[in-house]
Amino acid sequence: MKNKKIWWFLFRFLGTYFFFFLLYSIFLMNTQTKEPVFICDPLTIDVAEQSKNILNIFDQGVVLVPDVDELSVNMLIDGDYVVGIIEGCNSVSIIILFVAFIIAFQGSWKATILFSVLGALSIYYVNILRIVVLTYGMYHYPEYTWLFHDLVFPAIIYGYIFVLWIVWVNYFSNLKNTKHG
Repeated sequence: MKNKKIWWFLFRFLGTYFFFFLLYSIFLMNTQTKEPVFICDPLTIDVAEQSKNILNIFDQGVVLVPDVDELSVNMLIDGDYVVGIIEGCNSVSIIILFVAFIIAFQGSWKATILFSVLGALSIYYVNILRIVVLTYGMYHYPEYTWLFHDLVFPAIIYGYIFVLWIVWVNYFSNLKNTKHG
C-alpha cells in the first residue's frame, strides 16, 4: 500500500482523538446540568478554583459565582465581573488533541504514556497560569481584553503545545530513528 505510514498516522490520530472525545463527551453529559440550575463540569470548576486561589495569593479579592444563564463560572474581582470560565477553558479539548498527536507519532509505549501524562499535566497547569494572567490583565487593562483573550493567550497555550510536539517528534517518537533520503 502506498503511503502506509501516513494512513497509520491518520488512523492512530483520528482513532485516539475520537475515542477520548467520546469519553469526554460522556463525562460532560454526566457531570453538567442545565436544569433546575446550571452547573459546570467538575474540571471547569477546578480550573476556576485553582485560578482564583493563585490570584488571591496576590490579594486580588477574587470570588467565583456560578453563572445562572450558562455553563460557566464567573470570576469577580472586588465585586466586578471580569471573566466567565467555560468548559472550553479547562484545557481538556487541547489535551485530547495533544495526546492524539503523541500517539499518532508513536514512540515506545513507556515513553508515549509518560510523555502524554506529563505533557497533559503541564498543559493543564500552564492553562491555569494562562487564565490567571488573562484575568489579571483583563481586570487591570480592560481596553486590551480582545488582545489578551483572542491573540496573546491562545498563542501562548498553542505555542506551548507545539513546542511539546516538536520535543516529542525529535527526541522520543519512532520518527527520530527514521532515515530521511
